[in-house]
Amino acid sequence: MPDAQLLAAQDLRLDVNVLDYAILALYFLVVLGIGFAAKRAVRTSLDFFLSGRALPAWITGLAFMSANLGATEVLGMAANGAQYGAMTLHYYWIGAVPAMVFLGVVMMPFYYRSKVHSVPEFMRRRFNGATQLLNAGTFAVAQILIAGINLYALALIMDAMLGWPLWLSVLVSAAIVLAYITLGGLSSAIYNEVMQFFVIVAGLVPVVIIGLTRVGGFSGLGEKVKQSVLGEGGLHTWAHTAGTDNPLNANWIGLVFGLGFVLSFGYWTTNFAEVQRALSARNTTAARLTPIVAAYPKLVIPVVTVIPGLIAVVLFGNLGKDGGPTYNEAIPLLMNEFLPNGVLGVAVTGLLASFMAGMAANISGFNTVFTQDIWKAHINGDHPDEWYVRLGRIATVVGVLAGIGTAFIAAGFGNIMNYLQSLFSFFNAPLFATFIIGLFWRRMTAWAGFWGLLSGTVCAFASYILYKAGVVDFGTELNASFWGAGIAFVVDAIVSVVVTLATTPKPDSELRGLVYGLSDASVSDDALAGDAAWYRSPLVLGAGAVVLAAAFYLPFL
Repeated sequence: MPDAQLLAAQDLRLDVNVLDYAILALYFLVVLGIGFAAKRAVRTSLDFFLSGRALPAWITGLAFMSANLGATEVLGMAANGAQYGAMTLHYYWIGAVPAMVFLGVVMMPFYYRSKVHSVPEFMRRRFNGATQLLNAGTFAVAQILIAGINLYALALIMDAMLGWPLWLSVLVSAAIVLAYITLGGLSSAIYNEVMQFFVIVAGLVPVVIIGLTRVGGFSGLGEKVKQSVLGEGGLHTWAHTAGTDNPLNANWIGLVFGLGFVLSFGYWTTNFAEVQRALSARNTTAARLTPIVAAYPKLVIPVVTVIPGLIAVVLFGNLGKDGGPTYNEAIPLLMNEFLPNGVLGVAVTGLLASFMAGMAANISGFNTVFTQDIWKAHINGDHPDEWYVRLGRIATVVGVLAGIGTAFIAAGFGNIMNYLQSLFSFFNAPLFATFIIGLFWRRMTAWAGFWGLLSGTVCAFASYILYKAGVVDFGTELNASFWGAGIAFVVDAIVSVVVTLATTPKPDSELRGLVYGLSDASVSDDALAGDAAWYRSPLVLGAGAVVLAAAFYLPFL
């Protein structure tokens, strides 16, 4: 293998030709075609926002996975792989799979059987309208900010292909996503996401195979990582986590409690952009299986994200350094280095598919929450059903336009995953605390939900501001997110307990089907033939995913 290359930031320009553009054009035609086809099935707000609750588990499971496999996953986790090494694997095996299984086994029955449109609507029924509005508002802001990350990442690829300026790339990328979401609503997003999952994998696998061949296979990669800036620590996940002498500067408490519990469970169990896919399933069993089906491909996604990051850090000597390309450019650099025309077209299409899948998840979640939980619930709920479908389409346009603005915020971060994890600590961690305490402690009162959520969110912001101001030192940006999430959870829990002890709880009659131990007898069994088979059991399949996640750690301890 040749010595590590030194590249200037401006060296990234993909060598695409007519064949690559033809593959890309064909993909866009298929995407828009799915949007037009889905539009014909949209007759009610349930069709537009939740696909009529009619989809099988394998469809919703792959859509669940693909919605997460957006720009932040593909570019962000490759960037983390280059910057932090094998410790990035924590985001998958402790930071995703256990929470996805918990969502399917424990929480989806409450979501699905309550027939809510969204997580904020569930919060209204469990707590009160104020809690719903606070959750809906913070969720809407978060989705617009994350949509901006996806748009920015998509614009990076457009710039690498065409040399377009950021603003033009952002506008064109936004227009494509806007077209198919406005046409077909969630059904269009979900069916496109299923297709996009396979396109993404097909585009990234050649990068991994050729990259490993170039560096001498897994053993060669390991040796070269040891000689890189990451050193021996770049190959381990738990080594030296009793202290902070590791590439992430994180100890096991932050990893287990901050990432593995608060951030992970906060994201996967309360993030409506993900939960929405499960709510579109055809029955309770399919809804429970949705995140569990997605957990199995999630186990091996590091092969096409983290490994390319490690390959990039040993091939490009000044990646992430002053004057060199940013960590975000790891995968585009590898694509340009390895792939011939035609294959390059497939890979670029896979990247664009990942960004569109991620942004579509953000925007479809935003339009549902804005329409159902802000406008209909708190402004005007007296319009006919078709009026809200039109409002959902208008909200889609507004969401995309706002995402264009927030793309320029994302442009200020050299590693978009650091930015994303900060957002999760602000918005998801306190929501998870409120949700999980309210689910298992029926005594928790309505106003405890509101004040707990508000205080946790404020403290998450405060801890991040103190870190950026240099008042407290968490080591790295990611570790600051872990600690911020933990602080938000603890403050939320304490305030919730204090307010509960000072206020009156709801009667049990209002909590049936919303808390653990109080089932709703009026909800009928919706099981289908074959749902009782062991291979459709959420508990069996979920346990298998968790065991595999633990086993996958063994070579990287």
